[in-house]
Parts: sequence; structure tokens; C-alpha cells
Amino acid sequence: MAESEQSSKRKFLVVIDDTPESDRAITFAANRVHRVGGTVVLLAVIETQDFAQFLGVEEVMRAEARENAERLLDARLARISAIGDIRTETVIREGDLREEIEKVVAADSGIGILVLAASSAKEGPGQLITDFATRAATSALPVIVTIIPGTMSDDEIIAAT
Repeated sequence: MAESEQSSKRKFLVVIDDTPESDRAITFAANRVHRVGGTVVLLAVIETQDFAQFLGVEEVMRAEARENAERLLDARLARISAIGDIRTETVIREGDLREEIEKVVAADSGIGILVLAASSAKEGPGQLITDFATRAATSALPVIVTIIPGTMSDDEIIAAT
């Protein structure tokens, strides 16, 4: 397979939420794709466990959560388009965040890298990073997990890509 064919099948999965860590991960993934080719896959997960507690308003809560996810995706797509002409895909799922990441990775063999950014808080890097980075070999994701330090600036991240 030619180099350009391989790079077009390389996908960087980034979990989207409203945290600064999400922006750090996007900065890395988008700039890396801009340099080496591939696709940035943006995943927004609507966690639904709280919806069932509120009988009668579950559908309203679900619709509001979906609208929020779409707004987050639109904002991240605008951020990516400012970097350059970068191929993107968007995915919105409902369920448990970790399970949905696993399902997306399992369903798309082109995804080779999960990009996460660590929290800069004193409490640690964040539960998602801890979960994926410390898994035993038998339960590890079949992709590379790249962790971006939450304290890095955009310029520092871009220089590293």
C-alpha cells in the first residue's frame, strides 16, 4: 500500500466534551492529521443514566443533550477548519462513555489512535485516562492511546506534532 493510501486510512479518535482537555486533544489530533494525513474522528457521548430518574421529561432531556453535543461538535469542527483542510468525521452516541469509545473503536478498523488530554488538576490526569492507560493487556484497546499533558499550550502541542 502506498504511503498516501496508508495515511488516508489513519484515524485519530478524540472524545468531545466542554473541557479544556478536549481542546488540547483536538489541537494535537488536528495538527498531526494536517501534517501526516488521515482523519480526525470526533466522538460526543450523551451519558443517559440520569435520564431515567426523571420520568416524563426523559425525551426533553435527551433532546437537549443531543443539541448540546451538536453545538460542541460544531465548535470543534470550526476550530479544526481554522487549522487547515482536514478530513473529519463526527459520531454522537448515547450510553456509557468508556463503553461507547470501545464500540466506536471496534466498529471502525481505520481508527488507530485515541487522543486524550490529561487534566492539569492536582487530583490526577482524569478517570478516562486512568481507565484506558492502566488496563491489562487482555482488556486494552486495540489502538494507541496518546495522552497530551493538559498544561501544554497550543504552540507547544503544535511543535510536537
